[in-house]
Amino acid sequence: MKPSKDTRLVEADWVVRRMAATEEDTARGMFFLGVLESVRVGMGEEAVAACRAATEGRRFVGFFNYPVSTFLQLVQVAARVLAPRWGGGDEALRQMGMQGTRGFLESAVGRTFLLLAMGDTHKLVSNLPSGYRLAVSYGDRSVEWKGPREAVFSMRRDFMPPPYHEGVLREVLTMVGARNPRIVGRKLSLLDTEYHITWDAPVDLTAGNSRARRGVVQ
Repeated sequence: MKPSKDTRLVEADWVVRRMAATEEDTARGMFFLGVLESVRVGMGEEAVAACRAATEGRRFVGFFNYPVSTFLQLVQVAARVLAPRWGGGDEALRQMGMQGTRGFLESAVGRTFLLLAMGDTHKLVSNLPSGYRLAVSYGDRSVEWKGPREAVFSMRRDFMPPPYHEGVLREVLTMVGARNPRIVGRKLSLLDTEYHITWDAPVDLTAGNSRARRGVVQ
């Protein structure tokens, strides 16, 4: 069957992203492992072997650095493999972003990153640019606050499509205890994106208990 126009456009987008990467642009091995784990859970070991073939069977170590061009090639194949499982390539990318982030946050560096936020979502979002510097060698990132629980996180020269980082950011906010985090990515150019981040105010359980003690029923 001849590929559809949309499929050809997606494949061409991956090719251009890889061409834009240099040898100095690297990502941690834990994100490679996160992609492979997503495929293993979703589709099984045979699918993992097919994805490894895209990297010539290379093995990855969590905190070592590897070329992001190799990562792009791996994710491209994995997204195609996982798309039926998740109802499309975009959701497959989100799931891979979430899984890779779990691996990062379970590492010593990732745990330190969470500890620095001290359970404060505002502080964690403010620290996102430094967190990304621990994970990848490329790109510029900044945070602009729009309200107490609303921010725009901008990325310049980042190689991953927006849905992947929607998964990354949703997982980070969830891990720090943010209530109902919402992440919406917007592509500005091939390698530039921005993410609208919001979350709900925490439930005031103290106020509810106080009303109950006074016999107030709602």
